[in-house]
Amino acid sequence: MHRSQLAGFIIDCQRGSMHEAADFWSQALGFPRQHTKDPSEANYELLQTGPNNLHVELQNVDHESRVHIDIETDDIDAEVDRLEKLGAKRIEAIKGWVVMQAPTGHRFCVVRPQRANFEDEANQWPD
Repeated sequence: MHRSQLAGFIIDCQRGSMHEAADFWSQALGFPRQHTKDPSEANYELLQTGPNNLHVELQNVDHESRVHIDIETDDIDAEVDRLEKLGAKRIEAIKGWVVMQAPTGHRFCVVRPQRANFEDEANQWPD
């Protein structure tokens, strides 16, 4: 048995600076920026949405700008297997998460738990 739920939305930004993109989306959505001092996270900006809310994150990408979702899970391999049985395709593993593509062509990621409500509210799936 493993669990999963929608974690949040990732805004993939191809053009411009991450600082300018984070300023725009922070003001547009009404969520303050959460600054990080970790240089390895320079391609990412997180907006403060609260511990139980969906997270909103920006990432610097080489592909076309778009929005994708993250599905958080306590067992990435089991969740990827479940989603593949539903018709999704594994695209690549990156830094501990897996990029997938839905049968509709939409890209999404399977990630470790992100939100504080995961233990109480995530869906349970038989393995």
